[in-house]
Amino acid sequence: MKKVVLTGIREMEMIKVPEPFITGDKEVKIKLASIGVCGSDIHYYAEGKIGTQVVEYPFAVGHECSGTIVKVGSDVPNVKVGDLVVVDPAIHCGHCDQCLAGRPHTCRNNKFLGCPGQVEGCLSEYIVMPSFTCFPVTGKMNAVQAALIEPFSIGVYSVKLAEIKTKETSAVIFGAGPIGLSILLKLLADDIKNVGIVEPLDYRLEKAKEIGAGYFINPEKQVVEDEVKKQEELLVDVAFEASGEQDAVTNAVKILKPGGKLVLVGIPPSAQYTFDMDLMRRKELTVINVRRQNHCVEEAIDLVISGKADVEKMVTHHFSLDETGTAFDIVEQYKDGAIKAMIDF
Repeated sequence: MKKVVLTGIREMEMIKVPEPFITGDKEVKIKLASIGVCGSDIHYYAEGKIGTQVVEYPFAVGHECSGTIVKVGSDVPNVKVGDLVVVDPAIHCGHCDQCLAGRPHTCRNNKFLGCPGQVEGCLSEYIVMPSFTCFPVTGKMNAVQAALIEPFSIGVYSVKLAEIKTKETSAVIFGAGPIGLSILLKLLADDIKNVGIVEPLDYRLEKAKEIGAGYFINPEKQVVEDEVKKQEELLVDVAFEASGEQDAVTNAVKILKPGGKLVLVGIPPSAQYTFDMDLMRRKELTVINVRRQNHCVEEAIDLVISGKADVEKMVTHHFSLDETGTAFDIVEQYKDGAIKAMIDF
């Protein structure tokens, strides 16, 4: 089968490898249908690492995917051959303290598709996964929507962690990439319309406007704090940082009202942020870290099926598996108005 692997910084190669095969009773073989190019994939592509997770070449990244079940093990009750499935890329053990505490996303033995040292990614024609990672959606959504459930579920989880109590809650999202837009889609689905977007790329602000954000700030042309005060005199209740940028964190602390919440979703390239602790302490801000998603796949699926969240609005580009290198280059360089690129089979 065809498989795309990283071979160096900003270097990819298409190779031929044997198709994977089922080795356990509870496994399924999946023929890939659609794959999303994620920001974390781009970190591995451009930097060769995310924090302590360092690529050893050659290696296949990719974890946002959907596909059709082509073979099942002898003990698979939840899906059958022919099903289109959403794939949750996280494989938890089910018996460590974190899994038993209802936190499989921080499983001590977690293995994740496309994560160095864990599991080869999905940039290939077939993968084998445990059946519990698969959610059947045949006839309910298309393959692209199904592949977008993974990033959208992170947006759903981010909003869930913010514990927003009323529809009048004010929020600002830093970053209008796929995760920022996923957060926006979830907020709007919850009828929270008082949402601002801070984003330096005007075409992404336009996309946020199309989706339904309330107001828009370009931090390279405007003073974020001043612009927020024009909309929210008392500042905002929740700030979602989905860009991974230090300036976004700094501005988020400034625009939060006392008792506000800062939800950190983005991945900083340097693996660290600095905070104005004097301001944070005086405001008594709460900082919430987001680790992927926890028990939010089903809700994300339901929101898309119901029409409350149109995840395809964030898609800007489609490529074939043979064009994966071009897709990664366009996304990394923000070329041609790129937001979300899909690899389609």
